[in-house]
Amino acid sequence: MLPREDLLKGVENRETIVRVIDLAEQAIKTWEVVLTDFLSPPELAESQQIFSRLTDVQLIAWGGYPQAERQRLAIARAEVPLDSSQVAVAAVDIAGNFLFDTATHRDFLGAMLGTGIVREKTGDVIVLGERGAQAIVVPELVEFLAMNLKQVRSVPVKIQQIELSELKIKEPKKKELTTVEASLRLDAIASAGFGMSRSKMVDLIEGGDVRVNWKEISQSSTQVKTGDLIAIRGKGRLEVGEVAVTKKERYRVQLTRYM
Repeated sequence: MLPREDLLKGVENRETIVRVIDLAEQAIKTWEVVLTDFLSPPELAESQQIFSRLTDVQLIAWGGYPQAERQRLAIARAEVPLDSSQVAVAAVDIAGNFLFDTATHRDFLGAMLGTGIVREKTGDVIVLGERGAQAIVVPELVEFLAMNLKQVRSVPVKIQQIELSELKIKEPKKKELTTVEASLRLDAIASAGFGMSRSKMVDLIEGGDVRVNWKEISQSSTQVKTGDLIAIRGKGRLEVGEVAVTKKERYRVQLTRYM
């Protein structure tokens, strides 16, 4: 079976990774495709990183649309054909008139969880303003939500399954910028990308609010590279693009900030 203790060394999301390993061993044993529940971005990134070392299993992630944050993993033996269509997800429309009682992402998610379901069975929630929201869930929850989710805040709602193609996905707002820095330290690059002071960024990093590739980083001196994704709780994300060295031996870094 899989080298469990080696795979679990230094992992941040141990409980989740243990479950994923259990499912991977099931997939190896049965020759079937098995599915996880929805994973958060840090759990997803850590699972993919760990399993990239293995040659006897493969996995694929899907959350209903390409930019989905929360996704399920399908896991199978390397010899078994695998694609995103095998990751079972469903979309529901949560329709109501929210013109006079605006509901947030937290309100919709709270109402769903208030029916008794657990977070792991739900994917992204897309808020549509005064018309309600759309949500991704495991398929077996669609009928349950239709019967049990009747109200969000003070607003009566009606639940109906929709096709994934009907999801109203907003393209994230993004801003391209270039900075020239003496080093590729995380505090230098992130402070330039998020437009805040170096000292404020150091406080955020040391306070555990900053992740690189969804892994919590507490050292301001951590070096970043092309392709890294820097996320700050409540402030969005920053993608590190091309890095070039100037004549004065400084680093010219292309950045994309997602609001």
